[in-house]
Amino acid sequence: MSTLGSTTTGSTTSSIATTGITKASIAKTGMRYGFWLPVFGGWLRNVEDEKMVASWEYVRDLAKKAETIGYDLTLIAELNLNDIKGVDAPSLDAWSTAAALAAVTERLELMVAVRPTFHNPALLAKQAASIDQMSHGRLTLNVVSSWWKDEATKYGVHFDEHDDRYARTSEWLDVVDGCWKTQGFSYKGNYYDVRENVLSPKPVSKPRPTLYAGGESETAKNLIAAKCDAYLMHGDAPEAVGKKIVDMRERREKLGLGPMTFGVAGYAVVRDSEAEALGEVERITDVKQSARGYANYEQWVTGSNLQTEISLKDYSVSNRGLRCGFVGTPEQVAERMEEFAAVGVDLVLLQSSPQAEEMERFGAQVIRSKTVAAV
Repeated sequence: MSTLGSTTTGSTTSSIATTGITKASIAKTGMRYGFWLPVFGGWLRNVEDEKMVASWEYVRDLAKKAETIGYDLTLIAELNLNDIKGVDAPSLDAWSTAAALAAVTERLELMVAVRPTFHNPALLAKQAASIDQMSHGRLTLNVVSSWWKDEATKYGVHFDEHDDRYARTSEWLDVVDGCWKTQGFSYKGNYYDVRENVLSPKPVSKPRPTLYAGGESETAKNLIAAKCDAYLMHGDAPEAVGKKIVDMRERREKLGLGPMTFGVAGYAVVRDSEAEALGEVERITDVKQSARGYANYEQWVTGSNLQTEISLKDYSVSNRGLRCGFVGTPEQVAERMEEFAAVGVDLVLLQSSPQAEEMERFGAQVIRSKTVAAV
């Protein structure tokens, strides 16, 4: 995921902007369920063909189906190269895909990843406001610090070092927030110079579209606590995730700011028996199957400045997803979800393979069963 927030540079910090859909979902089940849109054609670096193509038709049908089986949102990752299947493999553009999904879905929150390095902030604010209007207030942003130097080079984009990327993001968020809220907004910083911006129409979401972010360095956590609305985490055990939530809540309180939403990425394997589920894990983590998806391993680890050491086996599944332990029977996975809810997680962002079939299974056996129990 390798996501991050921004810091304050002369502008006010907004409180959480939670949609009515989100509030209803939390009240009903205690947990919101999201899924990563498979813009890369899968999530497994060891399995070449996951039976899901990186095409508009596949993600369109998946998003529409997700609305009927209980999912609350989709995360649309932004990379111009394929991080999972190798740089030469097809991948979908996040922003054109998000705009298209806004027109064919009705309920899903569209969380679009955005990297300040690749986007002028005032122009992005305009683009995001338009999609928010199209979707009637369903757009949110996952603000990401670029970590892949080779990708930036191939697209002619300047690549800052770690702390410089965060400094750029700080100013970038100030400009986006200012353009969304204030007609005639002006800003001058080290990275951006905007004068009397005019942005109309403004976003539907008030006070602004929700800003998600994640990161594990001290710089990242301080920035996110100061400026963002929600904190996203890589996959990990509930105990480790709970400690991160406590830490972020303390940072937030010291700043005198309101509560945050907390989300975690996970990879789900639901089967009729635990043995079947563990057998599937062995299959997808066999690192001898393929080397195509590992070419950027070192850049991801060093560029992300992670707290936790990542093995090649961890990296075989995107975003450390297996560490959450969403593996087993429907009852075991539902119990694991409760453990995460108990430490303060509001949202899980799930990956699975093949996505359509596994999401339907998860929806029927975990989401729906938990919804019925809550009612």
